Amino acid sequence: MSNTLILLPGWGLGSAALQPLGESLRALGQLSVELVELPALTSGKPQDWLDELDARLPDDTWLGGWSLGGMLATALAARRKARCHGLVTLASNASFVARPGWPQAMSAGTFAAFHAGCKLDPAGTLKRFAMLCAQGGSEARSLGRQLQQGLGASAAAELVAGLDVLAALDNRAALAAFAGPQLHLLAERDALVPAAAAAALLELVPTGEVDVLEECSHALLLEQPQALAALIDEFIREARDD
Repeated sequence: MSNTLILLPGWGLGSAALQPLGESLRALGQLSVELVELPALTSGKPQDWLDELDARLPDDTWLGGWSLGGMLATALAARRKARCHGLVTLASNASFVARPGWPQAMSAGTFAAFHAGCKLDPAGTLKRFAMLCAQGGSEARSLGRQLQQGLGASAAAELVAGLDVLAALDNRAALAAFAGPQLHLLAERDALVPAAAAAALLELVPTGEVDVLEECSHALLLEQPQALAALIDEFIREARDD
C-alpha cells in the first residue's frame, strides 16, 4: 500500500495552512506528504474541479484534505475507488450546507449571506472567514491573524466558484460507497462544521473512524498539528498492516 498522502487545503486559504501538519507528518517518518493547491477555476461545478484533480494527482495514494479540500478528496476517492488507498478528512462535513436529511451543517441562509458578501467584498470576506475558522480556538485572535497571513491570491471569480462548489457537494453517497479505510477528524468548537456531524458521519461509514478533537476550532490543523499527525500516522500504519 502506498505511503503517499495528498492533502488539499480549505476554501481561499491555500496550502500554507497545511504546512505545520505536513511537517509534523513527515517528522514521524512513515509518510510522503504532498500539499496540493485547489483548482484555480471559475466554474462552480464540482465535476469540473474533480476532473482537474483526477487528471493532476497521481493514482494509488491516500487522499485527504481540510474543509472543502476534504470534501473534494472524499468525492475523488469515491470516483477512484481502488485507485485510492484511503481517505483522511479534517473539519470536513458530508454537506457543508444543511439540506433535507442532513441538518448538521451551516444553515442555507447563513451560507447565502456569506456568498453574497464574497461577491461584494472578496478580500474582506476572506479575512472574516479566517477569523471564523479560528473562532472557538484557545487563542482565536492570534490564530486568525496567522490564517490571514497565509491567505491565497485567488481571483474573486475563483473564490465565488469555490463557494458554489462547497454548496453543491453532497458526499453522503460518496462516503457510504468508498470501500477503503476512512478517518474523519472534527473539532469540538468548530464554528463552521458542527461537531454534532460526527455521529451522522459514523452512521454513513460504520467501518470507518470518526473522532472529535476537544477544545479546538475549525483551524485544528494549526492548533494541534502534532496530535493530528499522530492520529493520522497511526491510522494509516494500522490500515497498511491489515
